[in-house]
Amino acid sequence: MLIPFDDYPVHQTSEPLAHAGQGHPDQYDRFWFNGYTDDFYFAVALGLYPNRGVIDAGFSVVHDGVQRSVFASGRIPLDRTETRIGPITVRIVEPMRINQVLVDAPEHGLRAELTCRARTAAYEEARTARNAGTRRAWDATRATQMIGWTGELSSGGASIDLADRTVFGTKDRSWGIRPVGVAPQRAPEPGADQLFFLWSPLNFDDVCLHYMVHEDATGTPWAETAAMLPVLGEGDPVFGPDDGVRQLPGLRHEVRWAPGLRRAESATLVLPDGSGLDPRVELEPLFAFRMKGVGYFHPEWAHGTWRDELVVGGEEATTRELDVLRPDTAHLQQVVRATWGDRTGLGVLEQLVFGPYAPAGFTDTLDGAR
Repeated sequence: MLIPFDDYPVHQTSEPLAHAGQGHPDQYDRFWFNGYTDDFYFAVALGLYPNRGVIDAGFSVVHDGVQRSVFASGRIPLDRTETRIGPITVRIVEPMRINQVLVDAPEHGLRAELTCRARTAAYEEARTARNAGTRRAWDATRATQMIGWTGELSSGGASIDLADRTVFGTKDRSWGIRPVGVAPQRAPEPGADQLFFLWSPLNFDDVCLHYMVHEDATGTPWAETAAMLPVLGEGDPVFGPDDGVRQLPGLRHEVRWAPGLRRAESATLVLPDGSGLDPRVELEPLFAFRMKGVGYFHPEWAHGTWRDELVVGGEEATTRELDVLRPDTAHLQQVVRATWGDRTGLGVLEQLVFGPYAPAGFTDTLDGAR
């Protein structure tokens, strides 16, 4: 089946672009953004699942101790450049440089008219590929980019003007295969339910750091990325061989877990010996966002799930209500103050830990730290 984008010379195989991932049901293509200061946070996720026939999106804000969300889900458009569903729109104004996010959901207490501009070049993380038994469970590429936001949003009737403050954030574009939607019935596969993931993009005034790691139950990494990204100057490229990115192989993490939870009380990124840089980046969590707010592990609004031609809904909860160990609240991002030598910055520390993880003493699906 042809779609309008087939008119562009971007084909990777002999198939039309509508036919993705050799029919794998977990093929996806997603936009993900966040924005934050030290007292509020917002995120938007918009995903297309071509072999499930679904497009969905979520927008969520944490402000004044409340996390408020709107969700939308429906039939995937034939024109894949129509990146909107219900009240949520993502626009590519200039690829890898300028995006817009529009949300119009007053019945759920949320409106937004936001523009982000690149602070760094787009960085291709290490490819995430892993089998579960004989099945390919992960095979994804992620491009991560630090950004700055302007515009306006409102949550629960309270207006938040971004004009008078610096609002950092991250743009995350990923695509490929990863577990989404309702999994087909299959025999249990040893280790398939274990997952340890940290993702930490950090914004400083003059430079940015980025760290990502997947580990198995023993704490052995199976995918990892560590890099220093220069802040863009006028006319600097946002992609290509001259992006100025410096790899930092060997960077590692030290997480101190909050008692009874799978949430960091504090954390340190330890830079590799011989890097010539300050060796430790201290991360101080300020507050948390639960990723269910944009659909991750949500019991009702899980990604890639067919619901109807168009369905829109919303929810809100105090952040205190969400500070519990449940499958839908264990996946979180914390806004963190980052101290790196004489630099002070702001970023996030995303954490997703399911199943056993020996370095933290976790032995069950969701037991908390002792």
